[in-house]
Amino acid sequence: MKQKALLTVVAMLWATPLHAAHPLITDDTGTQGKGRFQLELNSEFSSETEKENGIKMQERSGESAATLSYGLSDNIDVVTGLPWQWFCLKEDGSIVTDGNGIGDLSFEIKWRFYENKDQGLSLAIKPGISLPTGNEKKGFGNGRISEGIMMIATREWQHGAFHCNVGYTHNSYSQEQDNASLKKDLWHASVATEVKMMEKLRSVFDVGIDRNTDKAMDANPVYLLGGLIYSVTDNFDLDIGVKKGMNHAERDKTVLAGLTARF
Repeated sequence: MKQKALLTVVAMLWATPLHAAHPLITDDTGTQGKGRFQLELNSEFSSETEKENGIKMQERSGESAATLSYGLSDNIDVVTGLPWQWFCLKEDGSIVTDGNGIGDLSFEIKWRFYENKDQGLSLAIKPGISLPTGNEKKGFGNGRISEGIMMIATREWQHGAFHCNVGYTHNSYSQEQDNASLKKDLWHASVATEVKMMEKLRSVFDVGIDRNTDKAMDANPVYLLGGLIYSVTDNFDLDIGVKKGMNHAERDKTVLAGLTARF
């Protein structure tokens, strides 16, 4: 039971998409502009409680991540991110396993290849790879280079924007146990909206589905997220959000918070 629970936590940690406008999971087509930087410092805290064979199992997990974007041109960004992850599993209140450590380092390139300002429509593609910087033996990373690609659409309107993502990830694993229990070919689909509430305040909503990483589970995780982004200045944002699992395959609840600086 301990091993099964640990695999579930590991699968959820790996399945989290990165580098959207926090707290959103769905990315937008926006880029920084040539020679401009963006630094994001974000954290998320997840909880899950269930009973199996009369035993109460509690999971607490999360990560803190730093993500740096740089504008190679007005419509091309290079993005790199490194997470620090942790988890704790309890059975009837007693800790059965826990751990923390850095995850896999990611590199992505976002290219906005189409933009129609009159219609407010833009399209982008974002390929990326992850490098095995985490300790896969402890559940923090794949142990091998993995790759993926995301297709992004954004439609801006008078009071905000609408975003849509469809993506594919191929995970390669170095551990025999991971190859036996975790899926390699994963997909993601999500939509999100931003609504301008006030001059400096936006509300955000996000809904999405991912292919379940765990081979033993048929249901795919579905989430619903709501949050706020407050622009302290034109180049500095604070954000907070809550993500709710819509089925048993997704974590019960995740609280997200972060800050973004552009320079």
